[in-house]
Amino acid sequence: MADRNLFTDKVKITIKSGDGGDGMNSFKSFKGKPACGPDGGDGGNGGNVFIVADENVNDLLSFRYISKYFAGDGERGGSNKCFGKSGDDVIIKVPLGTVVKDFETDTVIADMFEHGEKKLIAEGGRGGKGNVRFTTSRRHAPNFAQKGEKTQPHILALELKVIADVGIIGFPNVGKSTLLSKISAAKPKIADYHFTTLSPNLGVVRYYDNSFVAADIPGLIEGAAGGAGLGHDFLRHIERTRMLVHVVDISGTEGRDPVEDFKKINGELKGYSEKLAALPQIIALNKCDVYGAEENLKLFKKKYSRKYKIFPITAVNGEGTERLIEGVFNLLKELPPVSRVESDEYFTYRKSGNLGFEIFMDGDVYVVVGDLVDMLCRNVALNDPDSMAYFQKILREKGVISKLKEMGIKENDTVSIGEVEFDFIP
Repeated sequence: MADRNLFTDKVKITIKSGDGGDGMNSFKSFKGKPACGPDGGDGGNGGNVFIVADENVNDLLSFRYISKYFAGDGERGGSNKCFGKSGDDVIIKVPLGTVVKDFETDTVIADMFEHGEKKLIAEGGRGGKGNVRFTTSRRHAPNFAQKGEKTQPHILALELKVIADVGIIGFPNVGKSTLLSKISAAKPKIADYHFTTLSPNLGVVRYYDNSFVAADIPGLIEGAAGGAGLGHDFLRHIERTRMLVHVVDISGTEGRDPVEDFKKINGELKGYSEKLAALPQIIALNKCDVYGAEENLKLFKKKYSRKYKIFPITAVNGEGTERLIEGVFNLLKELPPVSRVESDEYFTYRKSGNLGFEIFMDGDVYVVVGDLVDMLCRNVALNDPDSMAYFQKILREKGVISKLKEMGIKENDTVSIGEVEFDFIP
């Protein structure tokens, strides 16, 4: 038997965007004139992590061997106001139909549905500012620089759900792969034993100037919804299909009852998902050329012909398949198109969820820098009492005041935050 591990449709990977490079703390110097002024450049931004849908990728097998994808870190800023180089992005290529989830929360981040679709998954850290950026009219020689933002790794779950209009289902060895090979250009592996097919096979079926995509869904047996056989692994691939072609071995040559087989497979669909059980079905009664099939055919039609459209076929020689294709196409015309899995289109792992800050000593002045300071500078009006009250409230809530006390600040020591300098009053 073939190795079932050759096809992989569900994996877990670890990603991490790049850290931002540190800003540079340096000063110009000329011969005979040391420390002529600050000239430290900013650090480079960390690389991003993207996921791209690629029609040339068939499954998730490669992720079993490479499971960590880390973007490049930004380089440190240089002297003479030189910026550090940004880190390299990481682009992860996945098959069409891959659903990307946050492993911890099970949040659907993206459904990679169309070829070339690109999704930013994790944003790189911002590079720190060099000391030249902290020069003000009152601070001419800042002797500090900002560190780059650090990022955290995240675990993703990648789950492949085949994109097809029609799912071909049925017990093993009923002729699903043979049918797909006759109605399309697909060339699935076919042999006279159970579980020949160990991965979904897709084929494009032509109907005059139109076409649809059919997928042979392998391994459904009794107990599949509970994990038996291969069916539990591949039931997820039926979820996208617009309709089902249920292939039944009407000959009963393996000692099976076609009616019971049909009931059992539908029971597995219902056990896995009510949505699957509700999908429209067409029944293809296969192996009609085998002795004994005629009587079973009459009994089956008597029981189900009022509820389902039934097509007798002999897949091995293509007999009856043209009428089956016509029936499938006519039903597809009435059904909505294949839909995406609902996802959070705005979800991205950001650089850091917190407004961070750092405190440096510049002589006897406590200098606060970081994202928190940038935010306050944008939102605080120095000549407005209410705005200044908000300013002080944020400093307390974000831990700036506590940190200053830890560093040993005393009453009337000077604190510098952006363009604001004030005397500390505990």
